[in-house]
Amino acid sequence: MNDAFHGVETELGVVAACRLTSRSRATHYRRLRPPAAPRPRTAGAQPSALSAEERLAVMELMNSAEYAELPPAQIWARELDAGRYHCSVSTMYRILREHSQSGERRRQATHPPRVVPELVATGPSQVFSWDITKVAGPTKGVWYHAYVIIDIFSRYIAGHTVERAESAQRAEELIRNLST
Repeated sequence: MNDAFHGVETELGVVAACRLTSRSRATHYRRLRPPAAPRPRTAGAQPSALSAEERLAVMELMNSAEYAELPPAQIWARELDAGRYHCSVSTMYRILREHSQSGERRRQATHPPRVVPELVATGPSQVFSWDITKVAGPTKGVWYHAYVIIDIFSRYIAGHTVERAESAQRAEELIRNLST
């Protein structure tokens, strides 16, 4: 009985000491009895792992003309339907990652780069830019349309007008008057 009481007393002392030092009891006991030697890590391959030849065969299968554009899950399902099992879907993805082919497998359309039209003016009155902007009127709900034509070389306003409504006819008149 005395032995049991001594164990409780020691345990209470450990609890109090751990509270004071902000250390868990598990850490305390782990440090009292450290392991004799570190456990060796086994870096060997799993017994069910694919050999290098099998991995190469799976890679060739996934890059074949029939399966080149399909994701591994579909390749796996089609091969399983045909009664052939090579490896799991995740292993197929792993093999693709090893060969840097884990991205999009479908053929992508390639378009030539778009050429942005560039207008260059070497002197005044060669190239103009125009815009129509809504401008608030004197009262709420009243808007005017400001037409502006700008010379892109000098950045001067070559023509302008303010109208009550946007009109293609009025824009054409403004542009025609500019060229004369």
